[in-house]
Amino acid sequence: MYPDGYAPRPQEDVVIEALEAAVYPDRFRIFIHLLVSPFQQRPNLLVVARDQAGRVVSELDIIETMHHDMEFTMHLRLRGQDPAGEYTLTGELFYETRNPPQSTLSIPFTIPPAPADV
Repeated sequence: MYPDGYAPRPQEDVVIEALEAAVYPDRFRIFIHLLVSPFQQRPNLLVVARDQAGRVVSELDIIETMHHDMEFTMHLRLRGQDPAGEYTLTGELFYETRNPPQSTLSIPFTIPPAPADV
């Protein structure tokens, strides 16, 4: 069900409308909220988290999603490392090919240092 005036769009008009990230208290998981235009044909998505050096620390493939409003948990692949620092989360929406993606949205997010022991 879509809000009033929010009708499914043809493939060429589908875009990523919003991408949000929230860090879980353990600092190794990220809550992702992804919103795409309502669609007639189901799109594919790729969501990638990168550290400051541009290294991939997590990625998520979504194949032919049925939902335009999605939530996921990403686990960071940082074995034995402190995750504190600056990151970028990028979402790409595509149909037949990712080169180039039809829609891209990137946002920064920060993982804070571990709280000091009391």
